[in-house]
Amino acid sequence: MASFSLPPINDNPDGSWGPSSSNPPDQFKFKDIPYAPYSKSDKLGRFADWNDLSSEGRQNAAGAPVTTNVRGGGPGGRRGDRNQAFGSGTASAFAYFHVEDESSFSLVDNKTAAPRRGGPFTRGRGNLRGGSTYVARGGRGGRGGLIGGRGGNQTQRGGRRGWRDWEKNNRTRESSVVISPQWSMLEEIEFHRLAKLRLEVDEPDELESYGRLFAYDKSYDRVTTKTERPLQLVDRIKYNTTTSDDPVIQELSSKNVAKVYTTDVILSVLMCAPRSVYPWDIVIIREGNNLFFDKRDGGPFDTVTVNENAADPPQDPTPPNPNNPNEKSAVPEVPSINSATSLSLEATYINQNFGFQSVLENPPPAAVDFSNPNPFYGPEETEPLASCGYRYRLFDLGITEDEDIKICVRTEVDAYSPGQGNPRDGQGLVTIRALNEFDPRAQGAGGAPDWRSKLDSQRGAVVATEMKNNSCKLAKWTVQSVLAGAELMKIGYISRGNPRDNTRHVILSTASMRPTEFAAQLNVSLANGWGIVRTVTDLCMKMPEGKYVLVKDPNKPVIRLYSVPLTTFTGDDEDGEGQEEAFEDDE
Repeated sequence: MASFSLPPINDNPDGSWGPSSSNPPDQFKFKDIPYAPYSKSDKLGRFADWNDLSSEGRQNAAGAPVTTNVRGGGPGGRRGDRNQAFGSGTASAFAYFHVEDESSFSLVDNKTAAPRRGGPFTRGRGNLRGGSTYVARGGRGGRGGLIGGRGGNQTQRGGRRGWRDWEKNNRTRESSVVISPQWSMLEEIEFHRLAKLRLEVDEPDELESYGRLFAYDKSYDRVTTKTERPLQLVDRIKYNTTTSDDPVIQELSSKNVAKVYTTDVILSVLMCAPRSVYPWDIVIIREGNNLFFDKRDGGPFDTVTVNENAADPPQDPTPPNPNNPNEKSAVPEVPSINSATSLSLEATYINQNFGFQSVLENPPPAAVDFSNPNPFYGPEETEPLASCGYRYRLFDLGITEDEDIKICVRTEVDAYSPGQGNPRDGQGLVTIRALNEFDPRAQGAGGAPDWRSKLDSQRGAVVATEMKNNSCKLAKWTVQSVLAGAELMKIGYISRGNPRDNTRHVILSTASMRPTEFAAQLNVSLANGWGIVRTVTDLCMKMPEGKYVLVKDPNKPVIRLYSVPLTTFTGDDEDGEGQEEAFEDDE
């Protein structure tokens, strides 16, 4: 009968866990092999890759000098920076290199190559621009690598690159809200699916109107680049209260006037979602059969974006890598006045002050009071109110007559145009917005022409560029004006007094347009927007009562619906959010 013998057990003399480092077992003969770090994004699909084309790894392992590309600023030139991963190239410690054979190899070809012009990869000028060069074995592309010229094809790892892409920043954005592990994703919808939705909605019914409107100053329509006016700082109070905190909506919901309640700012973001690039989030609360679409304080709804849809939008400085102690100790750089965050705050400041400045507060013409006073202005307030009127309007989203799905929207108008009828009846209402120019030569300008030299002579070129670079922002403004029933939308063109000073601005011109006509120019489909709203409403109506968050992915054209705890975004949840952020930093 065979006997069983225990293998030798090497106890740790100091009593700690694991084998002893001073007396390792004989089986541990690979203990001196170096460790190769790897990135979480690496695909570990094979034990060894014998087809690796990275010649830099061979040169480094053989002790050969690394060739530095002048334009690329590092090994590999234009191919490199975007696709570098943590620890890439260090696996050469495990590879075998036969340096003599590689260095002594040469390609011998005695055949005379026939001159070939205008090949499939060229543009009629040989291999200069847009061409492709086949590099022999041992060259920069490894074994037979295909390297494209300027604007050409690259079949190496990294894919196709565009003109000057090698110097563009990595456009990885952070989400507008921290996704907690406690959240559960319920639905994910791609933008191309949203773009196919359609729902025709009839004219709305007006429920209530609040606030006071001043007359628009028509002298701003005559401003030109030669008669520019300075933008003034006007201290006025204007409220941007979220849906759930609106006392009028609370009263209307108690009467079951509608099933869905929201504001025009929140609704316009949802209706124009397929155009959005920057991240955003909408908090959705279901109470009984009612839905409330809310925004977070300090979220993306409180600021105005700049050149969001440009091919190379403004960038924020890259945050330090939490895994790199050298970057942690570095002093954080001061954000530039042309960074995305700085420009967003500047645009918000410009929009508010232009709206305050371009109205006539002293009669004539006299101010117009709506049916009720401003619902947010309390008796303890001392600063004067801005010109603003709130119209609570009811839209019917039902497809058939039996469906009772109505949405109550708080819309805003900024002024009225004298001589266009009675503003209390919705005639002559005006919304006021402003586009801002920062520095045409700065990164993120989107190829915009100089407004001072082109605005009067080539206004069409300026408008076309803004419609391309700010497609989402202009679409949201247009939808807000249509929802409010405004007859005119005034858009001011405001530029910096000095491109390097973001505190002084001048008004160069003001354009006047009808929202419905401008929506057609922008190719904004209100039927598509209402289809998106109805789809999201149906999704939330299928869920039980609770709190949900609709989040736009920061880097993909996707929106996701999450179910979140009821304490999310309240004072009770602040400690939990802090712990989650600390947990993510540790990761």
